[in-house]
Amino acid sequence: MISNTSKYAIRAVIYLALFASEEKKSGIKEISAALDIPTPFLGKILQMLAKKNILNSSKGPHGGFSLQRPAMDISIMDIIEIIDGTDFFNTCVIRTTKCSHEAPCSMHDKVAPLQREIKSLFMTETIADLASEFRHGKERIRI
Repeated sequence: MISNTSKYAIRAVIYLALFASEEKKSGIKEISAALDIPTPFLGKILQMLAKKNILNSSKGPHGGFSLQRPAMDISIMDIIEIIDGTDFFNTCVIRTTKCSHEAPCSMHDKVAPLQREIKSLFMTETIADLASEFRHGKERIRI
């Protein structure tokens, strides 16, 4: 449904919500080691998020990454849009072309409501929600 790259990005942003601040940024090696994500790959992901104003990035001895805006203002969809785009929510599961209510494929009426529901969930679920679950020991999230 979403790529591993988006999953890595979401986990990294949750990590930053939990452990970084404007005063105490987290370095890429720290994040990479904590999340078991290859450093060069994570670097590319974090730079993409910084360019799209999800993260702050600074270089130097006290540099690293932190959230640019509050975790409650960052939806899961914000991250997925940056990393994967939104084609999944608009693409036919059978055809290589787009289908619609006017020209549906045999799966359209079954899949379209699910796509809308998943999109709605990703738009309303925030990084703060996921970080809160981690903080409260609900082991549904493992970063």
